[in-house]
Amino acid sequence: MRDDVVDLLSRLVAIDSVNPSLVEGGAGETEIAAFVDRWARDAGLSSEVLEATPGRPSVIVRAPGTGGGRTLLLCGHLDTVNVEGMGAPFAPRVDGDRLHGRGAYDMKAGVAAALLACRDAAALRLRGDVVVACVADEEHASLGVQEALSSVAADAAIVTEPTEIEVVVAHKGFVWSEVSVEGRAAHGSRPHLGVDAIVQMGAVLTGIGALDASLAAATHPLLGRGSVHASAIEGGVELSSYPARCVVGLERRTLPGETAADVEAELASLLDRCRAADPAFAADHRTLLVREPFEVSHGAEVVRAVRDAAAGVLGREPSVGGASYWADAAFIAAAGIPTVMFGPGGEGAHAVEEWVSLSDTEAVARTLVGVAERLCA
Repeated sequence: MRDDVVDLLSRLVAIDSVNPSLVEGGAGETEIAAFVDRWARDAGLSSEVLEATPGRPSVIVRAPGTGGGRTLLLCGHLDTVNVEGMGAPFAPRVDGDRLHGRGAYDMKAGVAAALLACRDAAALRLRGDVVVACVADEEHASLGVQEALSSVAADAAIVTEPTEIEVVVAHKGFVWSEVSVEGRAAHGSRPHLGVDAIVQMGAVLTGIGALDASLAAATHPLLGRGSVHASAIEGGVELSSYPARCVVGLERRTLPGETAADVEAELASLLDRCRAADPAFAADHRTLLVREPFEVSHGAEVVRAVRDAAAGVLGREPSVGGASYWADAAFIAAAGIPTVMFGPGGEGAHAVEEWVSLSDTEAVARTLVGVAERLCA
């Protein structure tokens, strides 16, 4: 299988699939989706291209079962982040066990492993289907996985994000929010007329720091603590004027059990304290984007199946852990499908130098076949 891994992964990395929602003029998923569709059909698999959003296709690849069995969904995203600073991002380079290139680690290796596993599972003539959702836009708004879930039903799912050969059963969520503080514009020489919105925002930033410190009191056994930080700030027009408005963008990383409503209540309480301390304080907040955290029981059948299959491939049982980053697993689990994450190791997600372990990628592919034998037979 090693040669198949190198060949397929190299061909995927060689295709520019930078997310156009992140980078103006980005190539998007059109070319890579067409390639996956052709590859699947050439491998004797069924394939369907979904494109509810023009120019943002996803591909559903299926190894149909003989009937009466359960369906296993494998999921990976086709899009990548920017290539700024990279010398030859789409020229895959093999150096020993490492394959370098944009998207190799995040997460075209996981896609390649899922596709190869689907091909090999088809030869086993299992009762149930093995389905691979190669989805668009995970790096921005997850348009692809949401579209895929509208057309695919499954009994269990594995998201092949890079997990360093660890069985990931939980990841954090996040809430993006915006706080706006209102001041009053005036000439810099007339302080009696102006209210400095940037200075007023200082109380909010101090409160954010205190909130972040307080979040350390509650931790998750796999994910650690939740957090909040000020990501971006904007205010003022010129040095000679009092700023009439200041806006700060916030990111709150959430743990399983924490909701967007909890985050909104935290911000409302913080602003209430600022108003109580200063009657002139005027501010409001709004939620921009919510992505829920994910967690599955350690004892779930899909978790046991991945651990058992991986042990047979690796010669040892993989560890169980959590991921600090968000992934499409949250959407799949929210659709009622027991989900786990399992993928190869490497380095350089969103970085200038990116590589993935080829031996890990092969191990993931073999593990996925083993899981299919356990769940779909």
